[in-house]
Amino acid sequence: MRRDGRGRGRDASVPTLPVNSLEARMAEAKSLITGLLAEAGVTLNGSHPWDIHVHDDRLFPQVLTQRNLALGEAYTAGWWDCDRLDEFFARILRSGAAERVKGGLKLLLALLPAYLLNMQTRSRAQIVAHKHYDLGNDLFAAQLDPYMQYSCAYFNGAADLAQAQVNKLRLICAKLDLNRGERLLDIGCGWGGLARFAAQEYGCRVVGVNISKQQIAFAREFCAGLPVEIRECDYRTLNERFDKIVSVGMFEHVGSRNYREYMRVAARCLKPGGLFLLHTIGGNVSTHACDPWISKYIFPNGMLPSIAQIARASEGLFVMEDWHNLGPNYDPTLMAWLRNFRAAWPRLKERYGEHFRRMWEYYLQSCAGAFRARDIQLWQVVFSTPGSRQPRCR
Repeated sequence: MRRDGRGRGRDASVPTLPVNSLEARMAEAKSLITGLLAEAGVTLNGSHPWDIHVHDDRLFPQVLTQRNLALGEAYTAGWWDCDRLDEFFARILRSGAAERVKGGLKLLLALLPAYLLNMQTRSRAQIVAHKHYDLGNDLFAAQLDPYMQYSCAYFNGAADLAQAQVNKLRLICAKLDLNRGERLLDIGCGWGGLARFAAQEYGCRVVGVNISKQQIAFAREFCAGLPVEIRECDYRTLNERFDKIVSVGMFEHVGSRNYREYMRVAARCLKPGGLFLLHTIGGNVSTHACDPWISKYIFPNGMLPSIAQIARASEGLFVMEDWHNLGPNYDPTLMAWLRNFRAAWPRLKERYGEHFRRMWEYYLQSCAGAFRARDIQLWQVVFSTPGSRQPRCR
């Protein structure tokens, strides 16, 4: 049940279910899952808010063979419920018990393409834009802050999400040492919030690139009247110089087969003496696949880089000046999005429906639990060009 689709390979794995009657297999699977839950302090049909309530026993054998994929699909289908999914996942991931579920052939087949193929080619890069970022600006506007930041906030004493996201924007601009008149490239500019902020607050000229049509339309209107250009293009086509470069929440869609090319693009676009800030979710171990449920239903073909993968991709191209882990801030960010989503649901439900509500709440809370358990991280990495004077990053 790790968010990166991998386990730590413990020797004490859950045994394979015997070929037996359906009832016997379901009973044994239920017994095994109940034991694993108990190791995490979770009780089947218990009274704590993190306890799960199962309505369909088909859940148990499916989880043993398909792990996270089956768990998420069964929740969306209404086979089980939990009042506090976030705390359920935090407990499961902290305990390590879930890593003993090895999964079966169907899970392996779901993960295999990411290990064999480049799932983030230029044509395939459009899939996540269509399936996720183009869901509807009404959905994201209801969930996010006024700057439409769909990435980790920086609370640091902030009283609410809006202030925490302004803190994040100021932190990024300070690390980049932005100055009036400088030209800033925003790779994967989202709804244009950072571009707007940098142009208004720091007097920068900003070029934002994106492939989501709905985000682009919103960003162009959001930044109207400012020295901001929003382009519809793939990052791989960029070949011009900028004083500073920033990329927030986009590297998770690049894929391990493209990390080096991504860094080469940033290097050729950054002027000598410039700075590049990479803001990305990261995994504790190197992998080439993402959580199968997240990849199938939320972020198609997504992939979380590790420290080693980022380091290898940037080696020889940049000097790494600063590496800052903001991961603990993502838990309250996600929970704030969840509260906003729930408050807005009465006006969203007619368009999106109950199936979507369960899927979206599962996504937000499972990710919050993963950050709470420190299973995944959020990094801001500052790079400079070789031979530059060391900047003041924080």
